[in-house]
Amino acid sequence: MPDFRRISLTTDRLSLRPLQTGDADALLAIFSDPEVMRYWNTPPWSSRQDAIDFIEHSHQALASKEQVILGVYDRHSQQLLGKCLLFAYDVESRRAEIGFGLSRQSWGKGYIQETGQALIRFGFEDLNLNRLEAEIDPANTASGKALERLGFNREGLLRERWIIDSQVSDSGLYGLLRSDWQAPNTIPQER
Repeated sequence: MPDFRRISLTTDRLSLRPLQTGDADALLAIFSDPEVMRYWNTPPWSSRQDAIDFIEHSHQALASKEQVILGVYDRHSQQLLGKCLLFAYDVESRRAEIGFGLSRQSWGKGYIQETGQALIRFGFEDLNLNRLEAEIDPANTASGKALERLGFNREGLLRERWIIDSQVSDSGLYGLLRSDWQAPNTIPQER
């Protein structure tokens, strides 16, 4: 199993690597935006300390191999565009949950597809996962379409699962099996 603290994945346009303390201001700018956080199960961040705490948590999670939490950076400018993660990692069952969060300025540019393909490949090839899962607010149709383009299937709905700031929302559940990902001509695999 790889050392999670040294994970570095690249795509044509992006670099996925551990967050650094110097990313706190950029991270806060992204995750304090109510539009970015609209469908999350937590409210928008309100202070620089929220970003620092998240970065520290990400380092602890990588060190303990509990989660893979990486910053998503533009390969050329090194600008932080967001974060991605594999979490709820269950070694015995060989499954994890995948998640993404990008700045509003990064939406609609295909970054989720690049990030997703890199994380999926890492999960199946390097972590030997059998299954990846995703949970989204069904009202977030853009995320649902992005997951489906990555090969995920919508598998279920949990009604009224979350209450955030008195707002009740459902959860759409998506899954991707290793065997589906490996099947020829079914899911695009960037190599």
